[in-house]
Amino acid sequence: MEARTAKSELTRASIVGAALDLAAELGLEAITLQAVADRLGLSKSGVFSRVGSREALQQAVIEEYDRRFLTDVFVPAMQAPKGLPRLNAMIRRWIERTRIVEAHTACIYVAGAFELDDREGHLRDQLLKGVMGWRAALRRVVTQAVEQDHLDATIDPDQLVAEIYALMVGMLHDARFLRDVRAADRTHSSYGRLIKSYTRPRAA
Repeated sequence: MEARTAKSELTRASIVGAALDLAAELGLEAITLQAVADRLGLSKSGVFSRVGSREALQQAVIEEYDRRFLTDVFVPAMQAPKGLPRLNAMIRRWIERTRIVEAHTACIYVAGAFELDDREGHLRDQLLKGVMGWRAALRRVVTQAVEQDHLDATIDPDQLVAEIYALMVGMLHDARFLRDVRAADRTHSSYGRLIKSYTRPRAA
């Protein structure tokens, strides 16, 4: 019984992984039960029995992307000291993940946002939840950096988060569309200048 359950869970993980790869290549709307079944050599009914409807599979893909993103970027960065060291660790890992992963496939947060920006429904809501959760995490760390006197107390945390996000969207554009191999290096430099402009002034 346990062996069958473990096999079923592995099969489901393979289905979600294949669907995530499909979304990275062609977009969230390209995900269908049949397309995923064809990729894995399964029947459409076999895919349905493990993930349910197409919409359920699309939502599972966003959840899996959230999990992978947080595992690669957020969780390791939390080992850094509170404040600016932690924020710097988060952005450094975000840039590196983008360079290694999304620059060669696609960022579901960014590509999905453009794909679903003029639509309503559960899929958009699920993606929005992930994006806003990540931005909220960034805001918390920025606020901690202010509390630790690492950043100027007069700053607007939401403004800094928006500027960081803009840098990352720009990196994706340059890495994927312009195929600029220095996009990550440029983003590291831009982030350094950005943070310097927000650094708390020190007394002489």
